[in-house]
Order: sequence, then structure tokens, then C-alpha cells
Amino acid sequence: MKCKVAVLFGGRSPEHDISVITAIQAMDALDSQKYEVVPIYITISGEWLTGEPLRKMENYLPSLDTQGIKSVRLDIVPQIKPRFLVEGSGIFKRPSEIEFDVALLAFHGLVGEDGRIQGLLETAGVPYTGMRVMASALLMDKGATKNMLVGAGVPVLPFREIFRPDQGTHIPTATLKSLLEGLEPPYCVKPSHLGSSIGVGKADDAEGVVALLPAIFAFDNIAVVEPFVQNMVEYNVAVCRLNGAVSTSAIEQPKRAEELLDFKQKYLSGKGKGKGQKIPGQRSEGMLSLTRELNPKLPDEIERNICALAETTFDRVYGTGVPRIDFISNEKTGELWLNEVNPCPGSFGFFLWEASSKNHILFSDLLDKLIDEAVALNNGSQLPADPVPEEARILKRKV
Repeated sequence: MKCKVAVLFGGRSPEHDISVITAIQAMDALDSQKYEVVPIYITISGEWLTGEPLRKMENYLPSLDTQGIKSVRLDIVPQIKPRFLVEGSGIFKRPSEIEFDVALLAFHGLVGEDGRIQGLLETAGVPYTGMRVMASALLMDKGATKNMLVGAGVPVLPFREIFRPDQGTHIPTATLKSLLEGLEPPYCVKPSHLGSSIGVGKADDAEGVVALLPAIFAFDNIAVVEPFVQNMVEYNVAVCRLNGAVSTSAIEQPKRAEELLDFKQKYLSGKGKGKGQKIPGQRSEGMLSLTRELNPKLPDEIERNICALAETTFDRVYGTGVPRIDFISNEKTGELWLNEVNPCPGSFGFFLWEASSKNHILFSDLLDKLIDEAVALNNGSQLPADPVPEEARILKRKV
């Protein structure tokens, strides 16, 4: 029998649209001989929907056509098989059920990539792909990530966390200057919990930081401020566990038209082209043709350092899934710092694995690996039917 895979995506996140693209790529790439796909789309208002039309991009824009789409909710009581309950149309009509085997998570950003959905699925006993609850929550917080990694010997830039005021979004310049004391300008300012380069900006002084904060505070309650790296170049690498060993993908070096790679450069430079494929040997350009150089020529020491630091970071959070770990470097001095970790990168970073010479994996095989890992992790975390040990039991049990 085919494994029934519920692909969860969308959600109340600033990166909602990118999540839809990742999910559709994954649904197209899943081997139809092995899997039956159940799309589960969470709208920007938080409604959970299912239906075959959700597998096609054209059905989302300019608005979602509800023909053939039903509202569902996850049954959070653990079952032999996890299930969604399809809402009935009548007042007294019982909801029907959709059983499934495993959840493939294709969320990006808030309320999906940050541990909240993962916690819900664990409550319901659902096998799910990607990072576990702790790692998802930690790595989606840039400040917490930096604080954790310093103890592991991973180099990070000095930083300050600026919290959104209780009222409004404005912070007086004098107050901000005191918060940034000891941090030399110019500054890079970014949301603590968002990805896809949303809200990232450069400020030459404290006044510039003040001007950038309202846009960040519209989506996030914490902004991270760190020194802007001169002669900056970025290197990204994906990590996963293969045959029990932590392994790294090809390295990519994003190209920039300006000093910072903003959201539109990152996702719209390809004008919507570039869709994930499952045909062996057919390499896709990834999510909307991000302009990048794969396998750039790097000094051996820099390449080894990138891979070693990525593996250390993955190990530090008991890594699962296929996160992408991003580094920034001063190209002239060779200094290297970890920038951030993406628990669920766009398109699952499959193009990085397809381009790898030492750990070459096609997209469909990468999805197989994620699903197999999800099932194994769930099997390994099972508790007895009565999880209270006999010596801790106070309430009477049935004989």
C-alpha cells in the first residue's frame, strides 16, 4: 500500500506565499508510485483546508476557488493512524475522516517553522518531517541561536536585541543609542524570527536604526542589530543525517545586485520560473531561480570551516531534517561568522543536494529520506499505553 503523506503548508506567516511554492514543488516531486498526497493548506486567516485543487499554483491567485475544497481539523487525540476530521455540512452530520501516515511540513517562518505546529503534531502522535520542537523554536530566534552557539565555539557577530515597545513602534534615538553602546556602526538590522530576508536593512547610525524598526515591529516583536560586515560575501550549506553520519551539501554563494539581498531579489529574480522536478538527473534552479553560484571556488580551509561549523551547529540542537545554515564572511580578511539557521529552507534546499558531488541526492530521494526519518523518530519516541510508572501512580487503575 502507498504511504499517505499529508503535506502541510501556508499558515499565518509573512512567508506564507513562499511556503505554498515549496509545498507544490514537493507534492510534484513525491514519487506517485510510493505515496498518496493529501494537501493540507492553512490559510492566512488560520483555516485548515484540503482538496486536489490545492496542488496547483493557478488555483491560489488572485483568490482561492473553494470548488472541491473542504475544511478540516486535526484530531489531536492520538490514534492508531493520525487523521483529519472533515467538517460536515449539516448541523447533526458527523465529520468524515482522512487517515494519513506522515506529515511533510513545508512551512516557512512564523506559526509553522518555529515549533508551534511541531508541538501540535507531537501532541497528536503524528510522525512529521524536519526539525523537532526545541530546535525549530530555538533556531527561528536569531538572538537565542547566537547565544546558544557561542558556547559551542561557533563564531557569531556581536549583536543587540531591541524589543518592541509596549505601546507603538517608536524608540527614542537616545534610548536606542544606549542599547547599542559598544556596537560600532554601520549596522545590519533584521527581524529576529523571520527569514527570506524580509525586513533586513542597513543603517549608518542610530537614527537609521530608529527609522527601520517600525517596519520590523509590524511583523516581529524583536529586532536584531549587529555590525554590518564590509566586503561581505555569503555562503549557505544544507545539513542532514545520512546513514547515521552528519553530512553537508554543496555550498552556494548568493549573488547580490546591491549590498543586501532583499526579498524580491531572492524570490522574484526568476519571474516565477524554476519548479522542482522529480525526474532523475534533471536539476531545477530551486525556488524561483535565486541567482547563486553553486560550488564556488573557495580556499580549502574556508570550505572545511564552513562544513565543520555547519555540522557542529546541527549536532548542537540534535538536528533532524535538512536545515540550511547561512554564513557571512569578510572576503578580504577571510573572517567567517554564522549568520542564521533555516530549519526548513525554501524548496527544502534540494538544489544544494543535487549539486553536491560528495552527497548527491535528487529531490524525490531527499523527500524519501525526510519521510523515513519522520517515521523512525516517531517510532522511537513512543510511550507505554499508561505512561505513568507504577511507583508514581496515585490514582487507581482498572484491573
